[in-house]
Amino acid sequence: MSRNFNPAWKEPRILSRAIIGALLAANLLAAVIAFKPFGGSADDLRHQEAALSQQLTALRTRVDKDKQLVAKMQNARKDTDRFLAEYVTDIRVGASSLATELDRIATEAGVKPLNTTYAEQDIEGSDGMKLVSVTEGCDGTYASLAKFINLVDKSPHFLIIENLATGAPQQNGAPLNVQIKIATFERPVEGMP
Repeated sequence: MSRNFNPAWKEPRILSRAIIGALLAANLLAAVIAFKPFGGSADDLRHQEAALSQQLTALRTRVDKDKQLVAKMQNARKDTDRFLAEYVTDIRVGASSLATELDRIATEAGVKPLNTTYAEQDIEGSDGMKLVSVTEGCDGTYASLAKFINLVDKSPHFLIIENLATGAPQQNGAPLNVQIKIATFERPVEGMP
């Protein structure tokens, strides 16, 4: 190899061409920035601002609706808790409270309570609520049995008459025998498993 090897980039013609090319690229870049901003033209920015404003309005409306829904859900939860506390007995005293209530109603109506059976079952999907089915036999006149049914219906406890089966009516004024199936609910008490 020869010792007087001169690299090509040190040659003045090539160096001046490289500098002119770099200046040309810088001028093109400046022209793009000056005539077409990266954010778009003023019209593009106004359209984008209008679209974003519409989105913001829609999102605010949605947030307001969601806040109303949350408030309604909280009110419903309070109403549910109030209803359960007022009309549904808790599990600890459910059976005795129900027996006391049915005895009070039978005494007030003037019917003679016969055999009573209780059956409990869990309510699927609830947090410990139970459905209690009570089948009670009663003897009494037609008027006293009608009063018994009316008092069960108006009881402060949440009692539902599911079924009513009567024996054959007596011609001689003997008391009627009736089997009444009543459903009610029991709620769990906080702190109980």
